[in-house]
Amino acid sequence: MGKRGPGAKPVEKAPVKSGQLSLWGTTAPRKEKTQFPWEKRGLSRAARVIAFLEFLPITSGMHAGKKFKLRPWQKKIIEGIYATGKNGKRIVRQALFTVPRKNGKSQIASGLALAHLVGPEAESRGQVFSAASDRDQASIIFREMKAIILAVPEFAQRVIIRDFGKQIEDTVTGSTYIALSSDARKAHGLSPSFMVYDELAQAPNRHLYDNLTTGTGARAEPLMVVISTQSSDPHHVMSELTEYGRKVRDGLIQDRSFYAAIFEAPPDADPWDETVWHACNPALGDFRSLEEMRLFAAQAKRIPAKEAAFRNLYLNQAVDPDQRFISSGDWEACAGAVDLASLRGRPCWGGLDLSSTTDLTALVLYFPEDGGAVLPFFWVPGDNIEAREDRDRVPYGLWSRKKHIEALPGRAIDKLAVALRLGELSGLYDIQGIAYDRWRIEDLKKILADEGIDITLKDWGQGFKDMGPAVDALETAILEGKLRHGGHPVLTWCCSNAVVQVDPAGARKIAKDKSLDRVDGLVALTMAIGLHSREPAPQVVDFSRPIFL
Repeated sequence: MGKRGPGAKPVEKAPVKSGQLSLWGTTAPRKEKTQFPWEKRGLSRAARVIAFLEFLPITSGMHAGKKFKLRPWQKKIIEGIYATGKNGKRIVRQALFTVPRKNGKSQIASGLALAHLVGPEAESRGQVFSAASDRDQASIIFREMKAIILAVPEFAQRVIIRDFGKQIEDTVTGSTYIALSSDARKAHGLSPSFMVYDELAQAPNRHLYDNLTTGTGARAEPLMVVISTQSSDPHHVMSELTEYGRKVRDGLIQDRSFYAAIFEAPPDADPWDETVWHACNPALGDFRSLEEMRLFAAQAKRIPAKEAAFRNLYLNQAVDPDQRFISSGDWEACAGAVDLASLRGRPCWGGLDLSSTTDLTALVLYFPEDGGAVLPFFWVPGDNIEAREDRDRVPYGLWSRKKHIEALPGRAIDKLAVALRLGELSGLYDIQGIAYDRWRIEDLKKILADEGIDITLKDWGQGFKDMGPAVDALETAILEGKLRHGGHPVLTWCCSNAVVQVDPAGARKIAKDKSLDRVDGLVALTMAIGLHSREPAPQVVDFSRPIFL
């Protein structure tokens, strides 16, 4: 494809229309030009894009060499994205297309990027980008675009392909295409006219997405298209977009600039029902193999470790990974409201998980006699809280403003602040004891003694011996509905991250080193419930029967 670096040229010099200034400052002679399908008079904007996509060849698979034929459901999506107002301008500025794997996402993404680079949506000196979580994923759309260009002489003679930088330049319009990975620094200073984010759910953070979407101010009709399966992380930007898209689709939010095409199986759907498969896989039985899906489903039904992958990738459900301790459904069923006033003076048991610089410090009080009410308290170092948000991908700043977490000044947790809060709580509630992890507890004990705070602390090991019965007690409380956590977002996040480790005897403990992210709040809750479970059962006397001494 000619040179690959600076000074590269197309395979053939691009023809220039009569009277048009060429790249070298001369006027080209008049030359007959073949009319492309998307150049016919009377076509709507969406129809031109559809005609362009159907002009493109399929470059791989059993249908390689044939023209790309859009299905009715695909045309509906294109028509939704490229609908125009009375002024002829496109209404949509951001589009979401979320669908299970193998339903033609990459082909649509590549075709749309080409439409904005060399097709009917191309503009003078446009900037076209595809974005992905890593370099390999970012290369998928680039390779598909390159294969299409090489198969279409009219495109090959006008573009320069630079493999080393995953870049394509159109010599006619001066537009460029670049494949970006999640290194957000590359997105600063860019002025995108079109962006397609492939598998946003795999992005480690939202920086690249935010930098691309906020760099479009210089463009008259910028467009961002996100094409991805769903994320199981409720705090991920993909989950945020999907929830917003549902509300727009259902009419709960009026936003004509946002278009959503969401193909997903409902959370309560039977994952083994083939009618469910067809409902969320529009290409199933067409160019998406039904036989392959049946084979994987049969394995997933027998092998629990594969079920989560099947539900996420084949049904596009935002499911928990299979190794997580508590399902989101069971946890959400315990999200009953907690009345703080009614808990004053009531007996409770606590768990305390201390930290220093990176983890959360968590204190959780458990009120078993009050419907299993839970009061969580969290602390995090306030310095560099933005960096912590990037690392953990959760909104610490927002949580702090809403009083769900306390951001303490400095780079490490101030244990005096924790001690003073313990003293305050001991005056409000009848704290029977607080189980603690031994790590750094001596520092806290000294502060408590210096401040004259008298509270019963119970040593709690983190191995299978102590945590095994506590994990069982927590699980029982959740499954029997004897827990009310009020939907506390930080505690819910900790719960969603938890992974358990099992010893040969079947005892379980929450494994911090194997969990997906911070679990300190759930560890504290587990210790609190475990501590209460050690209380002797109350003696019940039946006064209707005689008592013999």
